[in-house]
Amino acid sequence: MDSVILRFAPSPTGHLHIGGARTALFNWLYARNQGGKFILRIEDTDQVRSTKESIDAILESMTWLGLDWDEGPIYQTDRLSLYREHVHRLLQAGKAYPCYCSPEELEEKRRKAFKEKRKPKYDGRCRNLQAPLPDRTPAIRFKAPQQGVTILRDLIKGAIEFENAELDDLIIQRRDGWPTYNFSAVVDDATMSITHVIRGDDHVNNTPRQILLYEALGYPLPQFAHVPMILGADKTRLSKRHGATSVMAYKEMGYLPQALVNYLVRLGWSYGDQEVFSQQELVEKFSLENVGKSAAVFNTEKLLWLNGLYIRQEKPETLAELLLPFLESRGLKPRSMAWLGEVVKTLQERSKTLVEMTDQAEFYFRDDFPTDGKAAAKHLTPNIKEPLEMLSAKMNLSSELDEKGLEEIFKEIVTQKGLKLGAIAQAVRVALTGKAASPGIYEVMKILGREEVLKRLSRAVNKL
Repeated sequence: MDSVILRFAPSPTGHLHIGGARTALFNWLYARNQGGKFILRIEDTDQVRSTKESIDAILESMTWLGLDWDEGPIYQTDRLSLYREHVHRLLQAGKAYPCYCSPEELEEKRRKAFKEKRKPKYDGRCRNLQAPLPDRTPAIRFKAPQQGVTILRDLIKGAIEFENAELDDLIIQRRDGWPTYNFSAVVDDATMSITHVIRGDDHVNNTPRQILLYEALGYPLPQFAHVPMILGADKTRLSKRHGATSVMAYKEMGYLPQALVNYLVRLGWSYGDQEVFSQQELVEKFSLENVGKSAAVFNTEKLLWLNGLYIRQEKPETLAELLLPFLESRGLKPRSMAWLGEVVKTLQERSKTLVEMTDQAEFYFRDDFPTDGKAAAKHLTPNIKEPLEMLSAKMNLSSELDEKGLEEIFKEIVTQKGLKLGAIAQAVRVALTGKAASPGIYEVMKILGREEVLKRLSRAVNKL
């Protein structure tokens, strides 16, 4: 048996968002650090909101982030008989009871409680019924203790006490026979022998109810660790208004998965002053002791900086593979992957995302790029026409068109015409790229190749 068993249990009612991704990451890292097992469980009992599309998006996001699972995905909809068996066990032990109150009656009680400024707690009307009510299908409620305290001993937050009198008899099985979240989660975690439950602290108030269910069913408690929320820059809970919050949206925006993983783990966890970690380092160094107690603030600028760092450090051939789908989405086709690798080398230091790299790479692929009017007016002037014609002629005659050979040609023209190197270099840059800023002009010319360079120079000369 594994020493520790952890799980990530998303509800497939939408895409995997940043908060959920961090929860998955913390569970995965702790399991890997401890040499344990990581289980992926899909909590799909919400029949109305759960979709196949969301399940696929969650699996794709997990795979893209590199969070592999040892078991699963396990679907709750395949385990209904297990939940009903546990409901029956509690009914037989007198620890659960049928509740015949209709949804309308419960809603009316809830409204009345709010109006009277009372906590909307179930009043226990059906708790001691002696006989079933005809013509009504009951829900099943857990008979929670009404006195004493339940203590959550949290690995991050410490001990938290809950008065049992404040906890009502929660529904564990709806009238349609489907289990509720708190009950199915407990049954799953118990029967899967989950040792540690790491999740967001929005689940803290669910935990005392779950502890009571564990005890009623006779299962040992896992250790709980509730991670503080992620906030937006305005210190409110992270949401869509703070920008892209789904994992795959960041992939589409040109972020690298290792950069997002590195950034997410630092939202709430620290290891001294170290900011950048390889996956192996994260696995070796991760611990719950270093998870903070206060909320983390999502900083898009810091993520962008980190992504740029990872792009600069990545192998050009690897980036070329990652860049390919972005290019293809714009109808841009590289001459070869080796050629694309050379293009990438010129852009790595200048790009913070793959989308930005794609933007900057467009001139390599097509000659119908827009030209910066100010740059053209400044650098493509009549007096530069003859030097550009000389450059074309010398390029036609030269057998060596590597960067060193091109540099020699430029020096010859500068010497003959009494120009500054910058004057002709900038004119050539605008002619070849449409911009006043680009990678090194000799690199650009070499990658474009003789034929393409001559074509673009000729077009520029003809406009002068």
